[in-house]
Amino acid sequence: MQAVVYEEFGGPEVLHTLEIEEPHAGPGEVRIAVRAAGVNPMDYKLRRGWFNADAAVFPVVPGFEVAGVVDEVGEGGTDFVVGDEVVGWGKTGTFAEYTLAGAIAKKPAEVSFEEAVALPVAGETSARALRLLELKAGETVLIHGAAGGVGAVGVQLALALGATVIGTAAEANHDYLRSLGAVPVTYGEGLVDRVREVAPQGIDAVYDVAGKGALPDSIELRGGTDRIVTIADPTAADHGITFSAGGTPPELQAAGLREQLDLAATGKLKLKIAETFPFTDAPKAAEISESGHPKGKLVLKP
Repeated sequence: MQAVVYEEFGGPEVLHTLEIEEPHAGPGEVRIAVRAAGVNPMDYKLRRGWFNADAAVFPVVPGFEVAGVVDEVGEGGTDFVVGDEVVGWGKTGTFAEYTLAGAIAKKPAEVSFEEAVALPVAGETSARALRLLELKAGETVLIHGAAGGVGAVGVQLALALGATVIGTAAEANHDYLRSLGAVPVTYGEGLVDRVREVAPQGIDAVYDVAGKGALPDSIELRGGTDRIVTIADPTAADHGITFSAGGTPPELQAAGLREQLDLAATGKLKLKIAETFPFTDAPKAAEISESGHPKGKLVLKP
């Protein structure tokens, strides 16, 4: 099968397509014919050797998120049959024509493969953060980096819980946040005053997706470190703030994904696609991802 691989650590230029052996479904496993694969920041951090470098076995096939069609089912019990359209996480790299499925859910017909693959990582990350914050209906949450792929999903999941959402973003993204139902504020100096102006009732919780030095302002707005969660600021421990970095069990991942797909199918969760690339343009997609400024989800397709 054709796959995007890297055979050494480095920048986007080390990515290339290669013919490699395709995986097959073992007992209890499901194989997916890939229709769309999601690009994530962790892809380049692994490719550059910043994490788990000793565990890399070259050639490495990157990618975590997959949307596609079940085309092979191994022996043993499974809830899926050949022909099911699914979305979720791959056990093997997803930048390939085929991948073995990890936690997956059936894709509603109303959601495209490209839209669906924007959901697994962003949905799991934001659902996990909101659980840690114990966010409830009627409360107000401040989300830093609200216009990005993860942040925008977090905004909508918080709104679905019945919360009021204040979202920080560049002014160019304020109309987008309003379209989602959030109240936008510009990040940077003076943030505390701007937030207090639009939320005189106070802030009940803070979800930091941006990781750009917003924790001191968040603590001031909260009057302490309680109910603040970051997924992006490595200085969290210095401030006494919770840093969340995964750990959701696969069964909970799949259950959360099913709920989020239902929201997407009914139009209550909008998934923004920045750009779609063929596998041969993987270096270009990786370069945009690494720049930190994609305007929505970056998607690769065989």
